[in-house]
Formats: sequence, structure tokens, C-alpha cells
Amino acid sequence: MFAVIKTGGKQYRVAAEDVITVAKIEAEPGAAVTFDQVLMFTNDNGTQLGLPTVDGIAVAGEVVEQKRGPKVIAFKKRRRQNSKRKRGHRQDFTVVRITEILTGGAKPTGRAVSAPTAEPAAQANAESAPQAEAPAAEAAPSEAAAAKKPRAPRKKKPEGGEPASE
Repeated sequence: MFAVIKTGGKQYRVAAEDVITVAKIEAEPGAAVTFDQVLMFTNDNGTQLGLPTVDGIAVAGEVVEQKRGPKVIAFKKRRRQNSKRKRGHRQDFTVVRITEILTGGAKPTGRAVSAPTAEPAAQANAESAPQAEAPAAEAAPSEAAAAKKPRAPRKKKPEGGEPASE
């Protein structure tokens, strides 16, 4: 069973457990993504072609990582004109692992998303921290103002505007 999906202006032939590199998708590693633009779907029962997409079919995946492609150098030179320009570019990509092909309008299973155990503890600390810091933040400016040295007086410009010439 495989499908042909369209994302980022390109088409990809995918099956379950495939790892593909697509144009950048705004998602964190470990997040679940769904590709709704399925152009063709093939299984044991036959092939379905979309006009332009197949209804009721979606492809679920998991973002593995965000990475950048190799550097591409664009060098232009106009001979005998003393003119040249060198520019470099690195394209952003997203690596996606296809978890399953969903048929009949089914929803993706929850196995694509796995939350790290360190994040909930950090979020709990972040929620309680603003309450504890609020009284300290009010007291901090007065202490800082008392410890601050007065600014040195500025030098005055000579009067008359023009430097004296002899």
C-alpha cells in the first residue's frame, strides 16, 4: 500500500515507515503532521486517482528533525568587465517519518506524538516561578537604584562655537 502526496510544490511516493525530506514545515521534532493532498492511492483493492485529490485519504507522519541542505554557491562573472558576484544559499528542510496511510476519513493514532518527560516539569516550574518572582521584582529596582553610582558630570563645550586660532 502506498500513496502519492503533494507538499511544498513537490510530489512524493510514500508508504508506512518511510522517511522523506520535504520543504520546511513549521513543526517541532516529534510533532504529528497530516498530509491531506493525496494525488493517488494504491492498495490490494486497486488504484484510486484523484481529480485533483483522492477524497477520504490522508497520510499521517511524525517530524523527525529540522535541518538544512548543502550550501549552493551562485557565482556570476562578466568577463572583461571587472564584475563578479558570489552568493551562497542553504535550503531549510524537514525530515518526516510516515507513520500510516489513513483511509475512509480515519483519524491518526496517537503513537506519532511522544512528549519528553523533562518538559512537563519545566512547565510546572515556569508556572510557579512568576508568582515567586513578583515580590522580588518589585524590591529589585529600589536596591539597584541605591547601589548605582551617580553619573560623572559632562564636559562643557567651549563658548564661542569656533576653536581659537592664533
